[in-house]
Amino acid sequence: MSRLRIAVLLGGTSEERKVSLASGRAVIEALRSRGHSVVAVDPAFGAIPGDEEDHYLGGAVGPAPPELEALREMGMAALGTALAELPAVRDADVAFIALHGGDGENGRVQALLDVGGVPYTGSGFLGSSLAFDKRLSKELLAQAGVPTPDWARRGEAPGSTLGRMGLPLVVKPSCGGSTVGLTIVRRAEELGAAIGLAGRYDDDVLCEAFVPGRELTVALLDGEPLPAVEIFPGNEIYDYESKYTPGLSRYEAPAGLDSDEQDRLAELAVRSWVALRQRSFSRIDFRRDENGEFWCLEANSVPGLTATSLVPKAAAAAGISFPDLCERIAVSAVEFDLRDERGS
Repeated sequence: MSRLRIAVLLGGTSEERKVSLASGRAVIEALRSRGHSVVAVDPAFGAIPGDEEDHYLGGAVGPAPPELEALREMGMAALGTALAELPAVRDADVAFIALHGGDGENGRVQALLDVGGVPYTGSGFLGSSLAFDKRLSKELLAQAGVPTPDWARRGEAPGSTLGRMGLPLVVKPSCGGSTVGLTIVRRAEELGAAIGLAGRYDDDVLCEAFVPGRELTVALLDGEPLPAVEIFPGNEIYDYESKYTPGLSRYEAPAGLDSDEQDRLAELAVRSWVALRQRSFSRIDFRRDENGEFWCLEANSVPGLTATSLVPKAAAAAGISFPDLCERIAVSAVEFDLRDERGS
């Protein structure tokens, strides 16, 4: 394997900033252990000097996301067309995107890197934007024959949604991740506050039928499904605290499914991957109800790569170490870019 120059994009100003810093730190360590030349780049500030990395990237994710006002005040100094012109990014063989939420996951950064001619990991700008918009992705999943919980169509009044779907309801930002701004509404009088909370993170609020049952996820690497992971959250739902507090939740990989269920879940994950134009690596989240039916909740085009993240657990169940996983993702992105240039 030749030595690659890799710019790891991390941080940013979304509500998942701390998660992104943790993912980026883990990726940097993994890639350097394989002998690659790696530099950290935060779109909010620019390239991080090597002697400042320990201080800049230190600290745990924590049980709660950053405050919105602090993120908004931070700004995005290096985003825009300047991102692809930063020497650390422009001169890299590949940009490893470890940005979560916001501009790192909605296709904007991917489009800028396309314009700058910089190869990058993960899905392209279209696949990223499709997966990030949960309302749009649900429409595409349904068209592809992938079961997904019922949801409120755009423009449907909350009262009509409540009357049609009943309770409980999941209320969440249509664009976002890590369950930030999500509420399980169990009483009608809670609906207004739930919509208000979700609206702090996105103008489009999605109301979705709650599916009780088992929590499962399938990671895909270059379109091939890895063993499913079952999640046993420490809280009632797999919320931000459950995701990023070490030891709070429990995981089983591979998940305890019979062979027919494994095949069915893998098939639905691949169908979702295709419908949402995913590339490189992605993660598709599901619920299994009491009747054994699988329901696709959403796709994650830039899934987390922290110590508690699910893709590394799925890879480990397939015999792929974390450094090997990160290297494979980076190399695949370079090879994809070369194939694209040749028109094959």
